[in-house]
Amino acid sequence: MNTQLFFNVLFLLLFSSAQGVLAQDQPFDFSGADLDNGEEINEVCAGCHGAFGQGGKEGEYPRLAGLPPAYLAKQLLLFRERARPNLAMVEYVDHRQMPDEDIRDISAYLAAIELPSKLPPADESAPGFNAYERLLAAKRLVQIPRAPGDLKAGKRLYRRECAPCHGSKGQGKWTQGIPRLAGQYTQYLWRQIDRYLNGQRVHDENDPEELLREFNREELGDILAYLSVLDD
Repeated sequence: MNTQLFFNVLFLLLFSSAQGVLAQDQPFDFSGADLDNGEEINEVCAGCHGAFGQGGKEGEYPRLAGLPPAYLAKQLLLFRERARPNLAMVEYVDHRQMPDEDIRDISAYLAAIELPSKLPPADESAPGFNAYERLLAAKRLVQIPRAPGDLKAGKRLYRRECAPCHGSKGQGKWTQGIPRLAGQYTQYLWRQIDRYLNGQRVHDENDPEELLREFNREELGDILAYLSVLDD
């Protein structure tokens, strides 16, 4: 057996094993989540993903705030079962360090965080203006830079192929655990696209054909350019 075939078989075995775990553990009852425990767990997550789940380094660490709790929990389960390879996560997600209850709590906590893409107008000379509160609000601000690409072409492709699942404004679908794409770092989205294309991640478990293979790199760039302005 050659090396590539070995890793393909290993991935399929791990993924199949994880599906049994996911079927057993999902969906979580997030209404019973302990948000205080989630906040405490987030102190570890914040080292890479930021105190507010805002991510960082232009997408080296993705934004987690505001993603559906079911999506976050599923990714943590995949990390824990080694079905979604990620060396940076390995030491934090074994069964002892990340039991099901902690997965539920941190997922609910991060999902509840709201991050604005712009600050409301403020009059610094107004009697009630509070500079410190304004500074704290600014720290929660996430504004994705405009990515290169044809916005009109990206909008057309997105609305035709992506919006049915991810929403007309890239907001995702909360109850179905489909992640929002608007407000996510372009660099991170590119990285995940490449992982979907090379089989490291599964885009749609209900459809074995990878939708993203229908696009060339220019078209994918146009879609990401459009997504990058949806949070403006």
